[in-house]
Amino acid sequence: MTATDSAPASSGRPAIADGRAELAPGTAPTDPRFVNDDLLPVPVAERRWTTYNFAALWVGMAHNIPSWMLASGLVALGMDWKQAVLTIALANVVVLLPMLLTGHAGPKYGIPFPVLARASFGLRGANLPALIRAGVACAWFGIQTWIGGQGVFILLDKVFGGSWAEASRIGGQPWTLWLCFVLFWALELAIIYRGMDALRRFENWAAPFVIVGALALLVWITVKAGGLGPLLDQPSRLGWGADFWPVFFPALMGMIAFWATLSLNIPDFTRFGAGQRAQVWGQTLGLPTTMTLFALLSVLVTSGSQAVYGAPVWDPVELAAKADNVFGLLFALVTVLVATLSVNIAANVVSPAYDLANLAPKLVNFRTGALITGVVGVLIMPWKLTATPELYIFTWLGLVGGLLGTVAGILIADYWLVRRTALDLEGLYRADGPYWYRGGWNPAAVLAFAVGGVLAVGGSHSAPGTGPFPEDGLIPFLKPLADYGWAVGLAASLLLYVALMRRRGVSPSSSRSS
Repeated sequence: MTATDSAPASSGRPAIADGRAELAPGTAPTDPRFVNDDLLPVPVAERRWTTYNFAALWVGMAHNIPSWMLASGLVALGMDWKQAVLTIALANVVVLLPMLLTGHAGPKYGIPFPVLARASFGLRGANLPALIRAGVACAWFGIQTWIGGQGVFILLDKVFGGSWAEASRIGGQPWTLWLCFVLFWALELAIIYRGMDALRRFENWAAPFVIVGALALLVWITVKAGGLGPLLDQPSRLGWGADFWPVFFPALMGMIAFWATLSLNIPDFTRFGAGQRAQVWGQTLGLPTTMTLFALLSVLVTSGSQAVYGAPVWDPVELAAKADNVFGLLFALVTVLVATLSVNIAANVVSPAYDLANLAPKLVNFRTGALITGVVGVLIMPWKLTATPELYIFTWLGLVGGLLGTVAGILIADYWLVRRTALDLEGLYRADGPYWYRGGWNPAAVLAFAVGGVLAVGGSHSAPGTGPFPEDGLIPFLKPLADYGWAVGLAASLLLYVALMRRRGVSPSSSRSS
């Protein structure tokens, strides 16, 4: 079946509407090992997300506390504000390309990420990239939920005159902090439990609200400072020479890795898109522009904080807590709530919910997967990864970026270079279809992932006392590649996968319905 073919519903072949495929009525696969309602293609009539919906999704996800602190982390590593903003802007332009490439399958076929991964990894093998992605998302969910709970605690403590911080302690923390954390966690799951349409409506109003909140913070600190402070004039400790580049490249890979998770599972969202134009323009207008402007905004606000308080206050929650009136505190509280909710629900719950459903479709649906994500995200306590800029940017984001870049390379190679975007939609759900390979696993994808992953993260290293890796790297001769982990993983797995599949004689025509 080509992208322009059409077929009568009685043929059992997927029907095509303006280039978008859907299963013909009465032909939905039923094998409970690979199918449930959440994994089936979204019908064309229900693919309604517009350019605004996708742009709003990215505005809502980009405006959050960890992304605000990306620029601060880079400045802490020695960059000036111009170098930090440039690094973040370039990283988001780079990561936009795989985002658009993997996102293409969403509007065309209406399938989520783990189902798309079946074409390359096999019906069972798709659980490998899905669980890697789910594990990363669970860690991010824990990080974001803890940060959100801390934000609520700090601001409410200020509202109640500091009494919350004096509460009796459990596990080394005030019980009131644990209460804020649990309530914030429950609110997130309550929203996502209502489904993807509720998420779309939430993001539509959350995005402009968060923008207004961030601008209000800028206006407030500018008024208090009588103008922006001296931070913009501070020179880089690295300069633009030999000291800059060893920090720039691993930092760039870390910034790319910040959204490398979404570059894999973006079909989870684009499957609801009204067409390719909506997802392409929505993501292009929403991601690189928002992240760059948000990084610049964080630097400007921090500049003002230095002028007012004598030292830069990089944490927006800590800064907002310095407001001297209840209305300002409550407004900041709502902004922190909305900002953290919008990114955590969309970026860190949707994907693992689908990924876990793919692992056991008969037992786990989207809502159950979301609840499992919430529990795992708390149990692994990943917020410790944000303890230092080195651990956060180089260790956590660098390692994640290398692995996820490897998976992205295989997905892009299979969908665009091997199959030329032509998939057997029904075959993605059938054990007797073209994606069964060997026992449900594609050896070419597994080998490409193993080789690409070793090249990307095998040389991971840490300076003494700043991380878990040996100073000379896990595999010393691969240490020079570690600073470029995402790019190395993507390129190596892409090239190796294409070579292996062509050796097996796989062509676009072999993926089409007969």
